[in-house]
Amino acid sequence: MKVETLILGAGAAGMMCAAHAGPDTLVIDHARAPGEKIRISGGGRCNFTNLHTGPGNFLSQNPHFCKSALARYTQWDFVDLVERHGIAWHEKTLGQLFCDGKSGQIIAMLRHEMDAAGGVLWLSATLAELTHDGQQFSAVIDHAGERRQVTARHLVLATGGKSIPKMGASGLSYDIATRFGLNVTDTRPALVPFTFPDRRFAALAGLSVAVRAAAGHGQFDEALLFTHRGLSGPAMLQISSFWREGDTITVNLDPDGTLYDRLRTRRTRAGGHRITTELSHHFPNRLADSLAEFSGVALSGNLADQSDATLQRLCAGLSNWQLLPSGTEGYRTAEVTLGGVDTDGLSSRTLEARHIPGLFVIGEAVDVTGWLGGYNFQWAWSSGVAAGQAIAARRRQ
Repeated sequence: MKVETLILGAGAAGMMCAAHAGPDTLVIDHARAPGEKIRISGGGRCNFTNLHTGPGNFLSQNPHFCKSALARYTQWDFVDLVERHGIAWHEKTLGQLFCDGKSGQIIAMLRHEMDAAGGVLWLSATLAELTHDGQQFSAVIDHAGERRQVTARHLVLATGGKSIPKMGASGLSYDIATRFGLNVTDTRPALVPFTFPDRRFAALAGLSVAVRAAAGHGQFDEALLFTHRGLSGPAMLQISSFWREGDTITVNLDPDGTLYDRLRTRRTRAGGHRITTELSHHFPNRLADSLAEFSGVALSGNLADQSDATLQRLCAGLSNWQLLPSGTEGYRTAEVTLGGVDTDGLSSRTLEARHIPGLFVIGEAVDVTGWLGGYNFQWAWSSGVAAGQAIAARRRQ
């Protein structure tokens, strides 16, 4: 069987690429259904992009690499596509856009776009062999109980990263890229909860509080969630992309910096209240009981017993809470993989390998990783379109 383009991976990037690459495009995936990460994302409603998407929302060894693709297919282009398909959506927080209905609407939209472009999808298909003779790629694919020989002028690696292996995620794109001479940067789980060896937060599991969290060069004002194993929530997931083993993280439980003034005001009006009782008005009850440990300040007596200096030490400790995680939950729960195929070997305009004409790498497989909040899907759409349009343009030549 001869096709113009063979795309490995029927996820967000692969299907988007197929929708723009033109006819004679074959997409294969080992799963029984396409777009599995789309299906589970956003609590089943798919956080499909972010209104604030820009190059500054992505991590890469080359922070400029993502600019071209993001500029030529923007979040507004994808919103327009969603609206053309009659999919209702809403903004949740911080520019995050979700379907009003189910994630399956986005998958159905992509399938429709693929079909309209003349693409073919093989599911429950596995790659058995792959070679390149300098002119075309030859693949042996196990599908529907048969072993099929497929040749293609273009090969697109869109199998994602290692995140959520229970869905079949693997390093296949990295392995193929390395085989063809492309470098792969160090990879690690990202957008992932932190763990602590002593399960010190088990008693607080389920509590959520607004914080400012920081690790490395990353700082985010979002929610922290205590878990039986450690810390999660948007704030923790965000800074996990910037954290490295052995580093501390900083949590500010007073992100707006008003706790000191509020406690002083309450001291003049309700000095007979116990300090722990007063703190429970500003924090969840179970958390208020732990603030002495977090701040390093003994909390006993009434508000009237607390000097300005004591209140300052308390608030300073809560705004600079230093923690040393033992690790993260790993790829098992990580939403994305940080790192990937080195951008030095790829064209930022087309996502094509510089020294292997016809080989493209898109989506999460590339060393471009977005923040939490729809950014990684936008990179999938933008990089998929960039590669698909480049393939379509070559076909017209």
